[in-house]
Amino acid sequence: MHAETISNVPDSRGSNLYRADPVFAALLSVYLPEPLRTTLQPQIDRMGALAGGPLEELALSADQNPPELILRDRTGAECQRIKKHPAYQELERVAFGDFGLAAMSHRAGVFDHPDKLHPLAKYALVYLFVQAEFGLCCPLSMTDSLTRTLCKFGSNTLIDRYLDRLTSQDMDSLFQGAMFMTEQVAGSDVGAIQTVARRTEEGWRLYGDKWFCSNPDAELAMVLARPEDGGEGTKALSLFLLPRHLSDGRLNAYRIIRLKDKMGTRSMASGEIVLEGAEAYLVGDAQQGFKQMTDMINMSRLANGVRSAGLMRRSVFEALFIARNRKAFGKRLIDMPLMRRQLAKMLLWSEQGRSMVFHTARVLDAADRGDAAMGQALRILTPLIKFRVCRDARKVAGDAMEVRGGCGYIEEWSDARVLRDAHLGSIWEGTSNIVALDVARAARRESALSALGDYLEMCLSEVEEDLAKPHRDALHRAISLMQRVAGRDAPANEAETRRAATALYHVSSSVFMMWEAAQLAEEHPEIAADRVHLAQMVLQHRLSASDPLAPAEDEPAWLPELLARAAIDGDVSGKEPA
Repeated sequence: MHAETISNVPDSRGSNLYRADPVFAALLSVYLPEPLRTTLQPQIDRMGALAGGPLEELALSADQNPPELILRDRTGAECQRIKKHPAYQELERVAFGDFGLAAMSHRAGVFDHPDKLHPLAKYALVYLFVQAEFGLCCPLSMTDSLTRTLCKFGSNTLIDRYLDRLTSQDMDSLFQGAMFMTEQVAGSDVGAIQTVARRTEEGWRLYGDKWFCSNPDAELAMVLARPEDGGEGTKALSLFLLPRHLSDGRLNAYRIIRLKDKMGTRSMASGEIVLEGAEAYLVGDAQQGFKQMTDMINMSRLANGVRSAGLMRRSVFEALFIARNRKAFGKRLIDMPLMRRQLAKMLLWSEQGRSMVFHTARVLDAADRGDAAMGQALRILTPLIKFRVCRDARKVAGDAMEVRGGCGYIEEWSDARVLRDAHLGSIWEGTSNIVALDVARAARRESALSALGDYLEMCLSEVEEDLAKPHRDALHRAISLMQRVAGRDAPANEAETRRAATALYHVSSSVFMMWEAAQLAEEHPEIAADRVHLAQMVLQHRLSASDPLAPAEDEPAWLPELLARAAIDGDVSGKEPA
Protein backbone atom coordinates (compact mmCIF):
# COMPACT_ATOMS: atom_id res chain seq x y z
CA MET A 1 0.00 0.00 0.00
CA HIS A 2 1.50 3.33 -1.07
CA ALA A 3 1.85 6.18 1.36
CA GLU A 4 -0.28 9.24 0.65
CA THR A 5 1.61 11.93 -1.24
CA ILE A 6 1.66 15.35 0.40
CA SER A 7 1.74 18.14 -2.18
CA ASN A 8 3.40 21.51 -1.77
CA VAL A 9 1.34 22.95 -4.63
CA PRO A 10 -1.41 25.26 -3.31
CA ASP A 11 -4.72 24.87 -5.11
CA SER A 12 -7.35 27.59 -4.80
CA ARG A 13 -10.08 25.61 -6.57
CA GLY A 14 -13.39 26.02 -4.75
CA SER A 15 -12.70 29.57 -3.62
CA ASN A 16 -15.50 32.09 -3.85
CA LEU A 17 -13.79 34.70 -6.02
CA TYR A 18 -16.10 37.43 -4.75
CA ARG A 19 -15.62 36.74 -1.05
CA ALA A 20 -11.88 36.41 -1.61
CA ASP A 21 -11.84 40.00 -2.91
CA PRO A 22 -12.92 42.41 -0.13
CA VAL A 23 -11.99 45.43 -2.24
CA PHE A 24 -14.58 44.39 -4.82
CA ALA A 25 -17.44 44.58 -2.33
CA ALA A 26 -16.21 47.95 -1.06
CA LEU A 27 -16.02 49.37 -4.58
CA LEU A 28 -19.53 48.16 -5.37
CA SER A 29 -20.74 50.21 -2.42
CA VAL A 30 -19.31 53.24 -4.23
CA TYR A 31 -20.41 52.52 -7.77
CA LEU A 32 -23.82 50.85 -7.40
CA PRO A 33 -26.96 52.61 -6.12
CA GLU A 34 -28.12 51.14 -2.80
CA PRO A 35 -31.40 49.52 -3.97
CA LEU A 36 -29.56 47.80 -6.80
CA ARG A 37 -26.81 46.55 -4.47
CA THR A 38 -29.46 44.76 -2.44
CA THR A 39 -30.73 43.04 -5.57
CA LEU A 40 -27.34 42.29 -7.04
CA GLN A 41 -25.25 41.20 -4.05
CA PRO A 42 -26.65 37.64 -3.82
CA GLN A 43 -26.14 37.19 -7.55
CA ILE A 44 -22.56 38.43 -7.39
CA ASP A 45 -21.88 36.11 -4.46
CA ARG A 46 -23.36 33.20 -6.44
CA MET A 47 -21.26 34.05 -9.47
CA GLY A 48 -18.14 34.28 -7.31
CA ALA A 49 -18.71 30.77 -6.00
CA LEU A 50 -19.42 29.37 -9.46
CA ALA A 51 -16.37 31.06 -11.02
CA GLY A 52 -14.06 29.62 -8.38
CA GLY A 53 -15.16 26.03 -8.96
CA PRO A 54 -17.81 24.68 -11.37
CA LEU A 55 -17.31 27.28 -14.12
CA GLU A 56 -13.56 26.83 -13.90
CA GLU A 57 -13.90 23.10 -14.56
CA LEU A 58 -16.29 23.70 -17.46
CA ALA A 59 -13.90 26.27 -18.94
CA LEU A 60 -10.96 23.87 -18.81
CA SER A 61 -13.03 21.19 -20.59
CA ALA A 62 -14.30 23.61 -23.23
CA ASP A 63 -10.77 24.89 -23.87
CA GLN A 64 -9.52 21.35 -24.41
CA ASN A 65 -12.45 20.43 -26.68
CA PRO A 66 -12.78 23.23 -29.23
CA PRO A 67 -15.79 23.56 -31.55
CA GLU A 68 -16.01 21.71 -34.87
CA LEU A 69 -17.45 22.88 -38.18
CA ILE A 70 -19.88 20.33 -39.64
CA LEU A 71 -20.48 21.09 -43.32
CA ARG A 72 -22.71 18.12 -44.18
CA ASP A 73 -24.92 15.80 -42.21
CA ARG A 74 -24.66 12.02 -42.51
CA THR A 75 -27.01 11.99 -45.55
CA GLY A 76 -24.71 14.36 -47.43
CA ALA A 77 -27.02 17.34 -47.11
CA GLU A 78 -25.34 20.72 -46.48
CA CYS A 79 -25.91 21.85 -42.88
CA GLN A 80 -23.29 24.47 -41.95
CA ARG A 81 -23.41 23.60 -38.26
CA ILE A 82 -20.89 24.29 -35.50
CA LYS A 83 -20.69 21.49 -32.96
CA LYS A 84 -19.99 22.86 -29.48
CA HIS A 85 -18.79 20.83 -26.52
CA PRO A 86 -21.37 20.26 -23.76
CA ALA A 87 -19.14 22.16 -21.31
CA TYR A 88 -19.32 25.26 -23.53
CA GLN A 89 -23.07 24.86 -23.90
CA GLU A 90 -23.41 24.79 -20.12
CA LEU A 91 -21.32 27.96 -19.88
CA GLU A 92 -23.72 29.56 -22.39
CA ARG A 93 -26.69 28.51 -20.27
CA VAL A 94 -25.20 30.07 -17.13
CA ALA A 95 -24.18 33.34 -18.81
CA PHE A 96 -27.04 34.00 -21.25
CA GLY A 97 -29.76 32.08 -19.45
CA ASP A 98 -29.28 31.94 -15.71
CA PHE A 99 -27.68 35.36 -15.26
CA GLY A 100 -29.05 37.17 -18.32
CA LEU A 101 -25.75 38.93 -18.93
CA ALA A 102 -26.65 39.95 -22.49
CA ALA A 103 -30.19 40.99 -21.58
CA MET A 104 -29.98 43.05 -18.39
CA SER A 105 -28.92 46.32 -20.03
CA HIS A 106 -31.83 46.24 -22.49
CA ARG A 107 -34.96 45.13 -20.67
CA ALA A 108 -36.52 44.75 -17.25
CA GLY A 109 -37.01 41.45 -15.49
CA VAL A 110 -33.52 40.05 -15.02
CA PHE A 111 -33.29 39.03 -11.35
CA ASP A 112 -36.92 40.24 -11.15
CA HIS A 113 -35.66 43.83 -11.26
CA PRO A 114 -38.39 46.24 -12.45
CA ASP A 115 -36.11 48.11 -14.88
CA LYS A 116 -32.99 47.76 -16.97
CA LEU A 117 -29.95 47.30 -14.79
CA HIS A 118 -27.10 49.77 -14.30
CA PRO A 119 -24.13 49.02 -16.63
CA LEU A 120 -21.97 48.05 -13.67
CA ALA A 121 -24.36 45.22 -12.79
CA LYS A 122 -23.40 43.50 -16.04
CA TYR A 123 -19.73 44.42 -15.83
CA ALA A 124 -19.41 43.31 -12.19
CA LEU A 125 -20.81 39.88 -13.03
CA VAL A 126 -18.72 39.57 -16.19
CA TYR A 127 -15.65 40.63 -14.18
CA LEU A 128 -16.20 37.50 -12.08
CA PHE A 129 -17.35 35.21 -14.90
CA VAL A 130 -14.25 35.93 -16.99
CA GLN A 131 -12.02 34.85 -14.14
CA ALA A 132 -13.23 31.36 -15.05
CA GLU A 133 -14.05 31.62 -18.78
CA PHE A 134 -12.90 34.18 -21.34
CA GLY A 135 -13.95 32.78 -24.74
CA LEU A 136 -17.71 32.95 -24.22
CA CYS A 137 -17.42 36.60 -23.17
CA CYS A 138 -16.94 37.52 -26.84
CA PRO A 139 -20.42 36.27 -27.90
CA LEU A 140 -21.81 37.83 -24.73
CA SER A 141 -20.42 41.29 -25.46
CA MET A 142 -21.26 41.12 -29.17
CA THR A 143 -24.86 40.14 -28.43
CA ASP A 144 -25.09 42.94 -25.87
CA SER A 145 -23.49 45.59 -28.09
CA LEU A 146 -25.40 44.49 -31.21
CA THR A 147 -28.65 44.90 -29.28
CA ARG A 148 -27.58 48.37 -28.14
CA THR A 149 -26.67 49.41 -31.69
CA LEU A 150 -29.88 47.99 -33.13
CA CYS A 151 -32.01 49.82 -30.55
CA LYS A 152 -30.07 53.05 -31.08
CA PHE A 153 -30.02 53.15 -34.89
CA GLY A 154 -32.33 50.43 -36.24
CA SER A 155 -35.87 50.81 -37.50
CA ASN A 156 -38.83 50.04 -35.27
CA THR A 157 -39.60 47.11 -37.56
CA LEU A 158 -36.20 45.49 -36.93
CA ILE A 159 -36.34 46.22 -33.20
CA ASP A 160 -39.81 44.72 -32.89
CA ARG A 161 -38.74 41.68 -34.88
CA TYR A 162 -35.55 40.83 -33.00
CA LEU A 163 -35.30 42.50 -29.57
CA ASP A 164 -37.18 39.83 -27.64
CA ARG A 165 -35.01 37.08 -29.14
CA LEU A 166 -31.76 38.96 -28.50
CA THR A 167 -32.67 39.50 -24.84
CA SER A 168 -34.21 36.10 -24.16
CA GLN A 169 -32.95 33.96 -21.28
CA ASP A 170 -34.54 30.87 -22.86
CA MET A 171 -31.72 29.12 -24.70
CA ASP A 172 -34.14 27.65 -27.25
CA SER A 173 -35.38 31.08 -28.35
CA LEU A 174 -32.23 33.17 -27.77
CA PHE A 175 -30.57 34.85 -30.76
CA GLN A 176 -26.87 35.46 -30.19
CA GLY A 177 -25.09 38.31 -31.97
CA ALA A 178 -21.84 38.79 -33.87
CA MET A 179 -19.88 41.47 -35.71
CA PHE A 180 -18.44 40.70 -39.19
CA MET A 181 -16.04 43.47 -40.13
CA THR A 182 -12.48 42.23 -40.70
CA GLU A 183 -11.32 41.47 -44.24
CA GLN A 184 -7.93 40.34 -45.53
CA VAL A 185 -7.27 43.68 -47.21
CA ALA A 186 -9.06 45.65 -44.49
CA GLY A 187 -7.99 44.76 -40.98
CA SER A 188 -7.46 47.93 -39.01
CA ASP A 189 -7.90 49.94 -42.24
CA VAL A 190 -11.69 49.80 -42.20
CA GLY A 191 -11.94 52.24 -45.10
CA ALA A 192 -10.52 49.54 -47.40
CA ILE A 193 -13.48 47.19 -46.88
CA GLN A 194 -14.49 45.55 -50.18
CA THR A 195 -17.70 43.73 -49.22
CA VAL A 196 -20.39 44.97 -51.62
CA ALA A 197 -24.03 45.71 -50.85
CA ARG A 198 -26.39 45.58 -53.84
CA ARG A 199 -29.90 46.90 -53.68
CA THR A 200 -32.56 44.85 -55.45
CA GLU A 201 -36.32 45.04 -55.66
CA GLU A 202 -36.50 42.58 -52.74
CA GLY A 203 -33.95 44.39 -50.56
CA TRP A 204 -30.20 44.42 -49.92
CA ARG A 205 -27.80 41.59 -50.83
CA LEU A 206 -24.23 41.30 -49.55
CA TYR A 207 -21.25 39.86 -51.45
CA GLY A 208 -17.70 39.42 -50.20
CA ASP A 209 -15.33 37.71 -47.77
CA LYS A 210 -15.08 38.36 -44.05
CA TRP A 211 -11.80 37.04 -42.75
CA PHE A 212 -12.17 36.82 -38.95
CA CYS A 213 -15.68 36.32 -37.63
CA SER A 214 -16.11 35.23 -34.03
CA ASN A 215 -19.34 33.43 -33.17
CA PRO A 216 -19.86 32.84 -36.92
CA ASP A 217 -23.07 30.85 -36.50
CA ALA A 218 -24.78 33.62 -34.51
CA GLU A 219 -28.38 34.21 -35.53
CA LEU A 220 -27.70 37.90 -36.17
CA ALA A 221 -24.57 39.82 -37.15
CA MET A 222 -23.77 43.46 -37.77
CA VAL A 223 -21.84 43.82 -41.05
CA LEU A 224 -20.09 46.76 -42.68
CA ALA A 225 -20.42 46.81 -46.47
CA ARG A 226 -20.00 49.27 -49.33
CA PRO A 227 -23.12 50.00 -51.43
CA GLU A 228 -22.41 49.77 -55.17
CA ASP A 229 -21.27 53.08 -56.62
CA GLY A 230 -21.17 54.48 -53.11
CA GLY A 231 -17.63 55.79 -53.22
CA GLU A 232 -14.43 55.03 -51.32
CA GLY A 233 -13.31 55.23 -47.70
CA THR A 234 -15.19 54.91 -44.45
CA LYS A 235 -17.78 57.57 -45.34
CA ALA A 236 -19.18 55.31 -48.06
CA LEU A 237 -19.78 52.34 -45.75
CA SER A 238 -23.21 51.27 -44.53
CA LEU A 239 -24.21 49.08 -41.62
CA PHE A 240 -26.36 46.01 -42.17
CA LEU A 241 -28.08 43.47 -39.94
CA LEU A 242 -27.44 39.97 -41.31
CA PRO A 243 -29.75 37.12 -40.22
CA ARG A 244 -28.41 33.56 -40.17
CA HIS A 245 -31.74 32.12 -41.27
CA LEU A 246 -34.38 33.54 -43.60
CA SER A 247 -38.02 33.93 -42.68
CA ASP A 248 -38.85 30.54 -44.18
CA GLY A 249 -36.17 28.80 -42.09
CA ARG A 250 -33.59 28.36 -44.85
CA LEU A 251 -29.95 29.30 -44.27
CA ASN A 252 -29.09 32.72 -45.61
CA ALA A 253 -26.73 32.89 -48.58
CA TYR A 254 -23.42 32.90 -46.78
CA ARG A 255 -21.07 30.07 -45.89
CA ILE A 256 -18.67 29.41 -43.03
CA ILE A 257 -15.56 28.30 -44.93
CA ARG A 258 -13.47 27.14 -41.98
CA LEU A 259 -12.82 27.73 -38.28
CA LYS A 260 -9.65 29.41 -37.05
CA ASP A 261 -7.04 27.44 -35.15
CA LYS A 262 -6.42 30.07 -32.48
CA MET A 263 -3.81 30.55 -29.78
CA GLY A 264 -6.50 31.45 -27.24
CA THR A 265 -10.28 31.58 -26.80
CA ARG A 266 -10.29 28.01 -28.06
CA SER A 267 -13.68 27.31 -26.49
CA MET A 268 -15.43 29.78 -28.83
CA ALA A 269 -15.63 29.39 -32.60
CA SER A 270 -14.13 31.97 -34.95
CA GLY A 271 -14.32 31.48 -38.69
CA GLU A 272 -14.16 32.82 -42.20
CA ILE A 273 -17.37 33.86 -43.97
CA VAL A 274 -18.18 34.11 -47.68
CA LEU A 275 -21.23 36.23 -48.47
CA GLU A 276 -22.94 35.08 -51.68
CA GLY A 277 -25.89 37.42 -52.04
CA ALA A 278 -26.97 37.16 -48.42
CA GLU A 279 -30.13 39.03 -47.48
CA ALA A 280 -29.49 41.86 -45.03
CA TYR A 281 -31.27 44.89 -43.60
CA LEU A 282 -29.91 48.41 -43.65
CA VAL A 283 -29.43 49.81 -40.14
CA GLY A 284 -29.83 53.56 -39.74
CA ASP A 285 -28.55 56.13 -42.23
CA ALA A 286 -26.68 54.67 -45.21
CA GLN A 287 -24.12 57.47 -44.93
CA GLN A 288 -23.41 56.82 -41.24
CA GLY A 289 -22.54 53.11 -41.26
CA PHE A 290 -19.02 53.41 -39.91
CA LYS A 291 -20.07 55.87 -37.21
CA GLN A 292 -22.87 53.56 -36.13
CA MET A 293 -20.58 50.53 -36.09
CA THR A 294 -18.11 52.58 -34.03
CA ASP A 295 -20.71 52.80 -31.27
CA MET A 296 -20.85 49.00 -31.20
CA ILE A 297 -17.06 48.76 -31.32
CA ASN A 298 -16.65 51.20 -28.42
CA MET A 299 -19.00 49.13 -26.26
CA SER A 300 -17.06 46.01 -27.25
CA ARG A 301 -13.83 47.79 -26.31
CA LEU A 302 -15.17 48.58 -22.86
CA ALA A 303 -16.30 44.98 -22.45
CA ASN A 304 -12.86 43.88 -23.64
CA GLY A 305 -11.29 46.05 -20.94
CA VAL A 306 -13.56 44.54 -18.29
CA ARG A 307 -12.47 41.08 -19.40
CA SER A 308 -8.79 42.01 -19.28
CA ALA A 309 -9.23 43.56 -15.84
CA GLY A 310 -10.92 40.34 -14.71
CA LEU A 311 -8.06 38.24 -16.06
CA MET A 312 -5.59 40.41 -14.14
CA ARG A 313 -7.64 39.99 -10.98
CA ARG A 314 -7.69 36.21 -11.40
CA SER A 315 -3.92 36.23 -11.94
CA VAL A 316 -3.27 38.40 -8.88
CA PHE A 317 -5.57 36.27 -6.71
CA GLU A 318 -3.74 33.09 -7.75
CA ALA A 319 -0.32 34.68 -7.19
CA LEU A 320 -1.27 35.91 -3.71
CA PHE A 321 -2.84 32.55 -2.82
CA ILE A 322 0.32 30.71 -3.86
CA ALA A 323 2.62 33.19 -2.12
CA ARG A 324 0.76 32.77 1.17
CA ASN A 325 0.44 29.01 1.00
CA ARG A 326 3.74 27.81 -0.42
CA LYS A 327 7.08 27.67 1.35
CA ALA A 328 10.58 27.76 -0.07
CA PHE A 329 13.87 27.94 1.79
CA GLY A 330 11.97 27.67 5.06
CA LYS A 331 9.79 30.75 4.43
CA ARG A 332 6.44 31.52 2.92
CA LEU A 333 6.88 33.19 -0.44
CA ILE A 334 4.88 36.20 0.75
CA ASP A 335 7.46 36.80 3.49
CA MET A 336 10.23 37.34 0.94
CA PRO A 337 10.77 41.04 0.06
CA LEU A 338 11.51 40.36 -3.61
CA MET A 339 8.24 38.44 -4.00
CA ARG A 340 6.29 41.20 -2.25
CA ARG A 341 7.73 43.76 -4.66
CA GLN A 342 6.67 41.64 -7.64
CA LEU A 343 3.20 41.10 -6.20
CA ALA A 344 2.84 44.83 -5.58
CA LYS A 345 3.56 45.58 -9.25
CA MET A 346 1.00 43.03 -10.38
CA LEU A 347 -1.58 44.34 -7.93
CA LEU A 348 -1.03 47.94 -9.03
CA TRP A 349 -1.68 47.16 -12.69
CA SER A 350 -4.71 45.07 -11.78
CA GLU A 351 -6.25 47.76 -9.58
CA GLN A 352 -5.60 50.46 -12.17
CA GLY A 353 -7.55 48.36 -14.65
CA ARG A 354 -10.39 47.73 -12.24
CA SER A 355 -10.80 51.40 -11.35
CA MET A 356 -10.72 52.40 -15.00
CA VAL A 357 -13.43 49.98 -16.12
CA PHE A 358 -15.68 50.43 -13.07
CA HIS A 359 -15.53 54.21 -13.27
CA THR A 360 -16.07 54.18 -17.01
CA ALA A 361 -19.25 52.15 -16.42
CA ARG A 362 -20.35 55.04 -14.19
CA VAL A 363 -19.59 57.51 -16.98
CA LEU A 364 -21.47 55.31 -19.46
CA ASP A 365 -24.56 55.35 -17.25
CA ALA A 366 -24.48 59.15 -17.11
CA ALA A 367 -23.93 59.40 -20.88
CA ASP A 368 -26.85 57.09 -21.60
CA ARG A 369 -29.04 59.27 -19.40
CA GLY A 370 -28.28 62.24 -21.61
CA ASP A 371 -25.18 63.88 -20.13
CA ALA A 372 -23.40 65.15 -23.26
CA ALA A 373 -20.14 65.92 -21.44
CA MET A 374 -20.01 62.38 -20.10
CA GLY A 375 -20.63 61.12 -23.61
CA GLN A 376 -17.54 63.01 -24.75
CA ALA A 377 -15.48 61.68 -21.83
CA LEU A 378 -16.68 58.16 -22.63
CA ARG A 379 -15.46 58.58 -26.20
CA ILE A 380 -11.84 58.84 -25.02
CA LEU A 381 -12.04 56.54 -22.00
CA THR A 382 -13.05 53.47 -24.03
CA PRO A 383 -9.99 53.47 -26.32
CA LEU A 384 -7.76 54.37 -23.36
CA ILE A 385 -8.99 51.24 -21.57
CA LYS A 386 -8.62 49.09 -24.67
CA PHE A 387 -5.10 50.42 -25.24
CA ARG A 388 -3.63 49.92 -21.78
CA VAL A 389 -5.69 47.48 -19.69
CA CYS A 390 -5.44 44.81 -22.38
CA ARG A 391 -1.68 45.21 -22.66
CA ASP A 392 -1.16 45.10 -18.90
CA ALA A 393 -3.18 41.88 -18.70
CA ARG A 394 -0.59 40.07 -20.81
CA LYS A 395 2.21 41.00 -18.40
CA VAL A 396 0.25 40.27 -15.22
CA ALA A 397 -0.92 36.88 -16.51
CA GLY A 398 2.66 35.94 -17.42
CA ASP A 399 4.00 37.01 -14.04
CA ALA A 400 1.32 35.00 -12.25
CA MET A 401 2.30 31.90 -14.19
CA GLU A 402 5.87 32.46 -13.00
CA VAL A 403 4.74 32.70 -9.36
CA ARG A 404 3.11 29.28 -9.65
CA GLY A 405 6.25 27.92 -11.29
CA GLY A 406 6.34 24.77 -13.40
CA CYS A 407 2.75 23.82 -12.64
CA GLY A 408 1.64 27.10 -14.18
CA TYR A 409 2.96 25.88 -17.53
CA ILE A 410 0.80 22.76 -17.43
CA GLU A 411 -2.64 22.86 -19.06
CA GLU A 412 -4.29 21.12 -16.10
CA TRP A 413 -4.11 24.52 -14.41
CA SER A 414 -5.65 27.67 -15.86
CA ASP A 415 -2.52 29.83 -15.87
CA ALA A 416 -1.57 28.91 -19.44
CA ARG A 417 -5.15 29.36 -20.68
CA VAL A 418 -5.46 32.76 -18.98
CA LEU A 419 -2.15 33.86 -20.51
CA ARG A 420 -3.19 32.72 -23.99
CA ASP A 421 -6.54 34.45 -23.69
CA ALA A 422 -4.99 37.64 -22.32
CA HIS A 423 -3.07 38.19 -25.55
CA LEU A 424 -6.23 38.52 -27.59
CA GLY A 425 -7.36 41.69 -25.83
CA SER A 426 -4.72 43.77 -27.61
CA ILE A 427 -5.91 42.58 -31.03
CA TRP A 428 -9.73 42.55 -30.88
CA GLU A 429 -11.39 45.83 -31.89
CA GLY A 430 -8.09 47.36 -32.93
CA THR A 431 -4.42 46.75 -32.17
CA SER A 432 -2.58 48.94 -29.69
CA ASN A 433 -1.26 51.37 -32.31
CA ILE A 434 -4.69 51.78 -33.88
CA VAL A 435 -6.39 52.35 -30.53
CA ALA A 436 -3.74 54.82 -29.35
CA LEU A 437 -4.31 56.78 -32.55
CA ASP A 438 -8.05 56.66 -31.82
CA VAL A 439 -7.37 58.27 -28.44
CA ALA A 440 -5.58 61.10 -30.23
CA ARG A 441 -8.36 61.33 -32.82
CA ALA A 442 -10.98 61.70 -30.08
CA ALA A 443 -8.86 64.39 -28.45
CA ARG A 444 -8.38 66.26 -31.73
CA ARG A 445 -11.82 66.05 -33.36
CA GLU A 446 -14.44 65.49 -30.68
CA SER A 447 -13.47 67.68 -27.71
CA ALA A 448 -13.16 64.48 -25.70
CA LEU A 449 -9.87 65.45 -24.06
CA SER A 450 -11.22 68.66 -22.55
CA ALA A 451 -14.35 66.81 -21.37
CA LEU A 452 -12.24 64.15 -19.69
CA GLY A 453 -9.94 66.77 -18.15
CA ASP A 454 -12.90 68.67 -16.71
CA TYR A 455 -14.37 65.47 -15.31
CA LEU A 456 -11.09 64.39 -13.69
CA GLU A 457 -10.77 67.85 -12.13
CA MET A 458 -14.26 67.39 -10.70
CA CYS A 459 -13.26 64.02 -9.25
CA LEU A 460 -10.24 65.62 -7.59
CA SER A 461 -12.43 68.34 -6.10
CA GLU A 462 -13.79 65.67 -3.75
CA VAL A 463 -10.28 64.79 -2.52
CA GLU A 464 -8.39 66.65 0.22
CA GLU A 465 -6.29 69.32 -1.47
CA ASP A 466 -2.91 68.20 -0.13
CA LEU A 467 -3.56 64.69 -1.50
CA ALA A 468 -5.10 65.92 -4.75
CA LYS A 469 -2.39 68.40 -5.76
CA PRO A 470 0.26 66.00 -7.14
CA HIS A 471 -2.40 64.17 -9.15
CA ARG A 472 -3.75 67.48 -10.49
CA ASP A 473 -0.24 68.50 -11.53
CA ALA A 474 0.27 65.18 -13.31
CA LEU A 475 -3.13 65.57 -14.99
CA HIS A 476 -2.23 68.98 -16.40
CA ARG A 477 1.05 67.63 -17.79
CA ALA A 478 -0.61 64.55 -19.32
CA ILE A 479 -3.28 66.68 -21.01
CA SER A 480 -0.64 69.07 -22.31
CA LEU A 481 1.31 66.16 -23.80
CA MET A 482 -1.78 64.73 -25.49
CA GLN A 483 -2.69 68.17 -26.84
CA ARG A 484 0.72 68.44 -28.49
CA VAL A 485 0.53 64.94 -29.93
CA ALA A 486 -3.05 65.33 -31.16
CA GLY A 487 -2.77 68.91 -32.39
CA ARG A 488 -2.61 70.31 -35.90
CA ASP A 489 0.85 68.88 -36.43
CA ALA A 490 -0.40 65.41 -35.42
CA PRO A 491 1.34 63.50 -38.27
CA ALA A 492 4.68 64.89 -37.15
CA ASN A 493 3.97 63.82 -33.57
CA GLU A 494 2.40 60.43 -34.35
CA ALA A 495 5.35 58.47 -32.98
CA GLU A 496 4.62 59.89 -29.52
CA THR A 497 0.97 58.82 -29.49
CA ARG A 498 1.48 55.70 -27.41
CA ARG A 499 3.47 57.60 -24.80
CA ALA A 500 0.80 60.28 -24.56
CA ALA A 501 -2.03 57.74 -24.33
CA THR A 502 -0.15 55.80 -21.66
CA ALA A 503 0.35 58.95 -19.58
CA LEU A 504 -3.32 59.86 -19.89
CA TYR A 505 -4.36 56.34 -18.85
CA HIS A 506 -2.09 56.36 -15.79
CA VAL A 507 -3.19 59.76 -14.56
CA SER A 508 -6.87 58.91 -15.12
CA SER A 509 -6.50 55.71 -13.10
CA SER A 510 -4.72 57.53 -10.27
CA VAL A 511 -7.45 60.18 -10.11
CA PHE A 512 -10.19 57.55 -10.08
CA MET A 513 -8.47 55.70 -7.23
CA MET A 514 -8.15 58.93 -5.26
CA TRP A 515 -11.86 59.61 -5.85
CA GLU A 516 -12.68 56.08 -4.67
CA ALA A 517 -10.60 56.66 -1.54
CA ALA A 518 -12.62 59.78 -0.75
CA GLN A 519 -15.89 57.85 -1.10
CA LEU A 520 -14.63 54.93 1.02
CA ALA A 521 -12.95 56.93 3.78
CA GLU A 522 -15.79 56.78 6.29
CA GLU A 523 -17.04 53.20 5.98
CA HIS A 524 -13.86 51.46 4.76
CA PRO A 525 -10.91 53.54 6.02
CA GLU A 526 -8.29 50.81 5.53
CA ILE A 527 -9.30 50.14 1.94
CA ALA A 528 -9.48 53.90 1.35
CA ALA A 529 -5.90 54.22 2.56
CA ASP A 530 -4.91 51.38 0.22
CA ARG A 531 -6.44 53.24 -2.74
CA VAL A 532 -4.40 56.33 -1.85
CA HIS A 533 -1.21 54.28 -1.64
CA LEU A 534 -1.93 52.66 -5.01
CA ALA A 535 -2.64 56.03 -6.62
CA GLN A 536 0.63 57.37 -5.22
CA MET A 537 2.43 54.32 -6.62
CA VAL A 538 1.08 55.26 -10.05
CA LEU A 539 2.62 58.73 -9.71
CA GLN A 540 5.91 57.38 -8.42
CA HIS A 541 6.42 54.35 -10.64
CA ARG A 542 4.39 55.06 -13.80
CA LEU A 543 4.53 58.85 -14.16
CA SER A 544 7.88 59.89 -12.68
CA ALA A 545 11.43 59.53 -13.90
CA SER A 546 13.76 57.29 -11.90
CA ASP A 547 17.45 56.55 -11.92
CA PRO A 548 17.88 52.81 -12.61
CA LEU A 549 21.31 52.90 -10.95
CA ALA A 550 20.20 54.64 -7.76
CA PRO A 551 19.87 52.64 -4.52
CA ALA A 552 16.34 51.32 -4.00
CA GLU A 553 14.07 52.84 -1.39
CA ASP A 554 13.06 50.77 1.62
CA GLU A 555 9.84 48.82 1.34
CA PRO A 556 6.96 50.98 2.60
CA ALA A 557 5.61 49.90 5.97
CA TRP A 558 2.06 49.69 4.64
CA LEU A 559 2.78 47.24 1.80
CA PRO A 560 2.33 43.92 3.72
CA GLU A 561 -1.09 45.00 4.99
CA LEU A 562 -2.14 46.22 1.56
CA LEU A 563 -1.24 42.81 0.09
CA ALA A 564 -3.06 41.06 2.93
CA ARG A 565 -6.29 42.95 2.15
CA ALA A 566 -5.92 42.49 -1.60
CA ALA A 567 -7.07 38.86 -1.46
CA ILE A 568 -8.11 36.53 1.32
CA ASP A 569 -8.14 32.75 1.33
CA GLY A 570 -11.78 31.77 1.23
CA ASP A 571 -13.74 28.53 1.24
CA VAL A 572 -11.96 25.96 -0.95
CA SER A 573 -14.45 23.17 -0.39
CA GLY A 574 -15.29 23.04 -4.07
CA LYS A 575 -19.01 22.95 -3.31
CA GLU A 576 -21.39 24.65 -5.70
CA PRO A 577 -23.49 27.34 -4.02
CA ALA A 578 -27.09 26.49 -3.29
